[in-house]
Amino acid sequence: MFLIKEVQIVNEGNIKVSDLLIKKDLIERIAPRISSESNHQEIDGSGMYLFPGVIDDQVHFREPGFTHKGTIFSESRAAVAGGVTSFMEMPNVSPQTVTQQLLEAKYKIAAKCALANYSFYLGSTNDNMDEVLKTNPKNVCGIKIFMGSSTGNMLVDNQQTLENIFRNAPILIATHCEDERTIQRNTEEYIATYGDDIPFEYHPNIRSEEACYLSSSKAVELAKQYNTRLHVLHISTGKETRLFTNKTPLKEKRITAEACIHHLWFAEDDYKEKGAFIKWNPAIKTASDRSQIWEALLDDRIDVIATDHAPHTLEEKQNPYTKAPSGGPLIQHTLNAMLDFYHQGKISLERIAEKMSHAVADCFNIEKRGYIKEGYFADLVLVNLSKPQRVTKHNIRAKCGWSPFEGYSFSASVEKTFVSGHLAYSDHKLNESKMGQRLTFDR
Repeated sequence: MFLIKEVQIVNEGNIKVSDLLIKKDLIERIAPRISSESNHQEIDGSGMYLFPGVIDDQVHFREPGFTHKGTIFSESRAAVAGGVTSFMEMPNVSPQTVTQQLLEAKYKIAAKCALANYSFYLGSTNDNMDEVLKTNPKNVCGIKIFMGSSTGNMLVDNQQTLENIFRNAPILIATHCEDERTIQRNTEEYIATYGDDIPFEYHPNIRSEEACYLSSSKAVELAKQYNTRLHVLHISTGKETRLFTNKTPLKEKRITAEACIHHLWFAEDDYKEKGAFIKWNPAIKTASDRSQIWEALLDDRIDVIATDHAPHTLEEKQNPYTKAPSGGPLIQHTLNAMLDFYHQGKISLERIAEKMSHAVADCFNIEKRGYIKEGYFADLVLVNLSKPQRVTKHNIRAKCGWSPFEGYSFSASVEKTFVSGHLAYSDHKLNESKMGQRLTFDR
């Protein structure tokens, strides 16, 4: 048992000082004062803040097939060190996760080595509808559709297939939305001018606002037509934010949206310094786009915050534009980044807990996680708001060994992370004696 004493609990729009008792997997009791007993391992939480564990609904951990970039074990270690207690991982691995058999194979890997709780998306293709229909809503987070090609090229571009999936999917559909024809046309134009060595600052011109809006508006239109439960990933333009509403409570929404850390932090001027290290799909765009994404996040048109954690090796990132892959490692520093925004006055602590934990749990109907409540799983993060943390090569946990935040000093630090009651991270050390659990869903 763990007893956290006199900690400021950030939960459901409030911050209050309480004690919290963890017994086995669960939060046993929350009260102003809980007496310590001999079997309690007491933790002094005075002056610190306790958040529900971050739930990241979009990560790429690269296993199987690309384990030189990352593994479920290595990237879940980075997650836990950053306060992320649950993740949902994408299907563009090798072999691609497009059958129920391959999906369950990933769950078996995670059961042995994931330090955080886990779920995996089944990937859709132009010809695997039978597999999509077999997906169990109770123990799989969702179906992933790449409506634009990205790493792994799982593009679904057949209109009849898209309509069949949107009409018949038994579960939430998560979409990567970029119009392929627009991207191909733009790419050809820039290659004609620059060859392979296109300046990275033109990435948002190639993966443009037009490409994003054409695809995301199509997804929203299909979802409205078929009453599909749609979740649009990594919104990168201000124009797209106008596709979503804040008039409906989240638990009743059929169409939801996500913002990622890199689209909230960086803008096009950063390409000159960061280059390939901030090359993502969809692209980081203008400062105006960033501001509009923030506005939509805070007024609840955008529902959740994620990372799109997608590691590549340093050697791969040092290639010229056309050969440098898109994506980068973010999961270790996602909560740090949001706490910096708190210190800047952009967002409250309560809203951070909402967008990174509560809303993700509600969006996906996750059972007994995402909140600090008695009887819920003890997925918790203890944070010191006044202890700076500098990102260096020596403290990066992702297997790729680099970060777009390298050299930056965050204003707050993660002190301890509990995963299903297990103290998985404490004082810069990982405890790998117990793995995370498979997420289940109340659907």
